[in-house]
Amino acid sequence: MAPIPLPLQWQLTAAAATLLLALLASVLLSGRCSSKKAGGVKLPPGPARVPVLGNLLQVGPLPHRSLRELARRHGPVMLLRLGTVPTVVVSSAEAAREVMKAHDADCCSRPVSPGPKRLSYDLKNVAFAPYDDYWREMRKLFIVELLSMRRVKAAWYARQEQVENLDTFLGGIDTSSVTMLWTMSELIRAPRVLTKVQDEIRAVVGDKERVQPEDMPKLTYLKMVVKETLRLHPPATLLLPRETMRDVKIGGYDVPAKTRIFVNAWAIGRDAASWDDPEDFNPDRFETKEVEFNGAHFELVPFGAGRRICPGLAMGAANVEFTLANLLHCFDWALPDGVAVKDVSMEEAGGLTFHRKTPLVLVPSAYAYRRGHN
Repeated sequence: MAPIPLPLQWQLTAAAATLLLALLASVLLSGRCSSKKAGGVKLPPGPARVPVLGNLLQVGPLPHRSLRELARRHGPVMLLRLGTVPTVVVSSAEAAREVMKAHDADCCSRPVSPGPKRLSYDLKNVAFAPYDDYWREMRKLFIVELLSMRRVKAAWYARQEQVENLDTFLGGIDTSSVTMLWTMSELIRAPRVLTKVQDEIRAVVGDKERVQPEDMPKLTYLKMVVKETLRLHPPATLLLPRETMRDVKIGGYDVPAKTRIFVNAWAIGRDAASWDDPEDFNPDRFETKEVEFNGAHFELVPFGAGRRICPGLAMGAANVEFTLANLLHCFDWALPDGVAVKDVSMEEAGGLTFHRKTPLVLVPSAYAYRRGHN
């Protein structure tokens, strides 16, 4: 092949440089235009994006963490483009309140995408179905027949039977199993809290071999421990996406219809504007801070709120609390020989739910529950 003449090389270099400058200009322009008024519309601010991909390259394997970092620079109501999809991410309690309460009726549908559509048999389940008459009837049936408090109480026998096999949850990645593993991870790193919650359980249970359903309402500190775990480790770090059905205003910004909305529950649970020492595991904070995860308090929304709150909340909480109560009553727990508290990894991995990246290895020893009554 003949060598390219030097003048032609310079022309090719100049053309490549011009193309690069044009691409850079388009990136900077796309980043700026998101927060400016266009035709009287004030869109939320957001990071610069590249053509076609938008902001996808800025969302890493732990999206809740990368989105919190972006929100620290651009604000709690932030506009991204994930590919070609306009997406608003909310990262504060007040913004979450606007999405899931003030504008709940306008923001309660689900976006249609191939993955959830296939997973839910063409959007036939209560989690992924769009907001319509079918979803309303299905959710009513789902709650009344499966997840009402009457059904939760009726399931106590099955719950007790499940506890008979204490290793059933160790390999699980469903939301209840994930929460139990994070709870045990936090407790083994906080010996004072572990001792305090075990003392409460054993004082209430007395000389009974196992925790009984009637004991559960008295275990107030255990409930604080679970609540604190859900604050730091919500099962779904980003709540399932919503989609606006009409134009709305969130945080003073215009959000057009058909915009996807993510609520970063993980970031909200660690927001210093709502929580003292937000990165610390401290269940005692709930002795003076009355906050619940039932959708009424938007600084703690591990199960969402409004029309799209998780319908399995009561059943899931009962499963987690009852199983943990028995684990903590029946056994004393320790790390293996040679493993220090600082060696317990808290790295995350996952997709829909974020679980421990590495297995949690603990050594149980049976608790002599009658020794104080002999």
